[in-house]
Amino acid sequence: MKKILVVCGNGLGSSMIVSMNVQSILKDMNIEADVSHTDLTTAKTETADLYIGSEDILGNINDGTRNVALLNNLLDKKELRTALETHL
Repeated sequence: MKKILVVCGNGLGSSMIVSMNVQSILKDMNIEADVSHTDLTTAKTETADLYIGSEDILGNINDGTRNVALLNNLLDKKELRTALETHL
């Protein structure tokens, strides 16, 4: 099963909302995945198949070895769906 990690500065508000949106979109796409959310510091040490977040946050962990979906608008479900379709 794929692991998706949604990352924000503190791992609370926006990442929780985005992770709920990810779960909803994956259900519509009939894809099973383990979706969780975390803060930037913790994300640096966690392994996932896909990291989702804003460019200013994920730019800190994007070392070229991670599958990263950079979002311009964290609350745009259409952009999120496109990112999931592209990266999964």
